[in-house]
Amino acid sequence: MDIASIETFANQFVCFVRVRADDGSEGWGQVAPYNADITAQVLHRQVAPYALGKSALDIDGLVDTIPEREHKFPGSYLRRAIGGLDTALWDLRGKREGKPVCALIGGTPGRLRAYASSMKRDITPADEAERLGRLRDRFGFDAFKFRIGAECGHDIDEWPGRTEEIVPTMRRAMDDGVALLVDANSGFSPNHAIEIGHMLQDNGISHYEEPCPYWEYEQTKQVADALDIDVTGGEQDCSPVDWRRMIADRVVDIIQPDICYLGGLTMTLRVAGLAAKAGIPCTPHSANLSMVTIFTMHLLRAIPNAGKYLEFSIEGEDYYPWQDGLFVEDPYVIDGGHVTVTDKPGWGVEVSPEWLARSCYQVSRQDG
Repeated sequence: MDIASIETFANQFVCFVRVRADDGSEGWGQVAPYNADITAQVLHRQVAPYALGKSALDIDGLVDTIPEREHKFPGSYLRRAIGGLDTALWDLRGKREGKPVCALIGGTPGRLRAYASSMKRDITPADEAERLGRLRDRFGFDAFKFRIGAECGHDIDEWPGRTEEIVPTMRRAMDDGVALLVDANSGFSPNHAIEIGHMLQDNGISHYEEPCPYWEYEQTKQVADALDIDVTGGEQDCSPVDWRRMIADRVVDIIQPDICYLGGLTMTLRVAGLAAKAGIPCTPHSANLSMVTIFTMHLLRAIPNAGKYLEFSIEGEDYYPWQDGLFVEDPYVIDGGHVTVTDKPGWGVEVSPEWLARSCYQVSRQDG
């Protein structure tokens, strides 16, 4: 069963991928969001030529071969494009075997605890606490992540004093049974990150994400070694060499790979496996409601070192207008602070035909 065609349906923000085999089997996947139309070009130019005509079931072989054939392009765009192929092939295999992807990788369908993940910094601490409280009362979330510092902020806050205000404000708004997480998005130098970290510990925050520029591993490790709080990171990293180093040196206490950034489910399983051997939990990055959160749900139902919860974005059309109308049925139903991985074959979702009709279409075929 060989790959006969690879199709992309893209706009600037989202690109869905359909792979068809020569026996008529097909599967759907997705490249990473943002500049997804550029990633679609990379997929057709630098991924499809090595995949067409190859076995649709040899996902590991393709994930290994393509980066070698394109070794002059080791960066993010190639990995994002490979992720579109990889996730479509996993869907194809699941549909062919009549199993959800989680079952193909050793897991089972079922419920997952989710944490409500805020993406906003342009919101006052009082307003953030109020809106997260409403989500707690309506959907039963018992874990929340909010933003501190400024993105790549060089120790400059989003506005003066915001970080020092929002942390105790959130703690007062939530009882002790609610887990609180923060994301600094590479905002601090090590010394300032450690200072902030002590304040986080004093306020019962349990997760401190990307405190320093994520590419400066030594800085992040300095913070992790100085604090008792879990220091986390890894969402941006897409190089296997970097991941081996990060895990071997225990740069972070919890790894956060992004399935779409890293190059698909296969690569993420490998990274999670290395972390499991080192005793490091895996709480992946899944910061929007495209297919990446579905991919992550299946992963977390299967790996032995799954973290405490799934990242679940709370931002709607006002923040992510491109999320609107992606699927025939909403796959993201929150019940008692949990989501559910169903027993539907493959990823268990159907992309909206109306959305596809509005997208930019390209196809690469085995027959040219």
